[in-house]
Amino acid sequence: MKTLTDHLDAKVIQQLQDSLAFATRTQIRTYGSEGEAITELSPCIGPLGGPIEMPIVISGQTLGKAVMYPADSADAPSVQMAAGMLGFFSETLSRLCAAERDLHARVEELATVYRLTALFTGHKDLRHVLDTVVNTVVEAMNVKACGLRLLNRQTDEMTVEAVANLSRGYLNKGVSHLADSKLDQEAFATGDVVYVADERTDPRVLYPAEARREGIVSALIVPLSYKGKPVGALRLYTDHEYRFSVYEVGMVKAIAAQAAAAIVNTRLRADAREAEHMRRQVRLAGEVQRRMIPAAPPQMSGLDLAAVYVPSLELSGDFYDFIELPEGNLGLAICDVMGKGVPAGLLTASIRASLRAHAGSLYDLSDIFARVNRSMCDDTLTTSFATLFYGVINTTTMELTYSNAGHEPPLLIRNRQAIPLTGGGTILGVYPELEYEQSVVQLTGGDVVLFTTDGLIEAMDFHEEEFGRDRMIEAAISAVDQGMAAGGIAQHVLWEMRRFTGLREHGDDVTLVAVRVQ
Repeated sequence: MKTLTDHLDAKVIQQLQDSLAFATRTQIRTYGSEGEAITELSPCIGPLGGPIEMPIVISGQTLGKAVMYPADSADAPSVQMAAGMLGFFSETLSRLCAAERDLHARVEELATVYRLTALFTGHKDLRHVLDTVVNTVVEAMNVKACGLRLLNRQTDEMTVEAVANLSRGYLNKGVSHLADSKLDQEAFATGDVVYVADERTDPRVLYPAEARREGIVSALIVPLSYKGKPVGALRLYTDHEYRFSVYEVGMVKAIAAQAAAAIVNTRLRADAREAEHMRRQVRLAGEVQRRMIPAAPPQMSGLDLAAVYVPSLELSGDFYDFIELPEGNLGLAICDVMGKGVPAGLLTASIRASLRAHAGSLYDLSDIFARVNRSMCDDTLTTSFATLFYGVINTTTMELTYSNAGHEPPLLIRNRQAIPLTGGGTILGVYPELEYEQSVVQLTGGDVVLFTTDGLIEAMDFHEEEFGRDRMIEAAISAVDQGMAAGGIAQHVLWEMRRFTGLREHGDDVTLVAVRVQ
């Protein structure tokens, strides 16, 4: 318990006392709560009358008293006036003590908030932050217990995540919905604290039986908000009926603001770490996927081969492949999976593995497509599908045997004409019992076959106009007319597409394979 001199310096009291004694021609002395003299008697000339006493009180606590001995002479102030002046003096001391107490409380509050800011932000783990918050509240606010609930905005569930001085049973009492908790609703709606005089009888309390078992009575519900959005709520509990002061409410609101910021920042750091972990995994997966793409076309007699592969993300939904087969045959595949990112990347790897497994042992393309399609239907969701073109070039006869599962038809450029290689069947992954037809085309010297995914054709400029098949054909014919090799043809078509789209980012993968018959 603080004394009068804990609030005010004795020299200050002496100066005030002496000034009043001089003005009233009285003698005054100030005493502490135990009757000890704090000041010296103020000097006075002349006879003195009986003493007048006035207590010095703040918030119901008596810190001391002021005693006046009025002058007993005709020209001295009346006793009533002297008593009034003494009352003013004691009231002034009371106000000064209260102001010092409030100032000290504000300084303590700021120091506590500063300390808590460092304490809360020093933890990177959310569990440590939550436990630190509730334990700090109990210590700083001198309450029996504290609980912290976090709000799940998607489900509106309020879950008890941390407690101090409450039983494990209270912690595990279950999840409550915001719609059921009138106290939390009121706290979030007003953005201010909600007071409960007695948890055991208040109709707004969801678990009065648990409150009785825990021995908690009064409570203060403090919303945790960050940038105007609710995060959760702090609940302070006492073991007797207690009314929190304005200063205590201010303190706990300051703590709640720091706690909310710490919780959000901890979550953001955890999300950032998880996102970075995912980015590393995706980069690794992208590197693995790119290693599946041929580093360079194979050297095949009578053929000039080239390819361009431009994924829009780390993981692509496109792939192409060259499969060297016995007796001088070359398998050539190009595939486009629905979507992008991780799911598309995994599906391309699955389709490529399945195609290579069957292409090495089967020579009937209809059978190969049927098996790849059945495997995809068995192993993927019904919402996943892909387009695939696969053909085999016999480098002795220059026959191209092919089938197509819904893919953009390749173009045979011959005599400045673009002939689409149609035929096959529908996309992969929809119906497991689908059958695919195969076709044969005879290639001759000077022919160019252009294989592409729809990312090239559907690339748009800033006017939302697609590059389109006609521009692609025009670019390919122009490159052939200039006598370009397969690599030059592929790069020329890609350049014309980029020149058309300008600086606009491409939203889809672009894959282009060119085969020139020598």
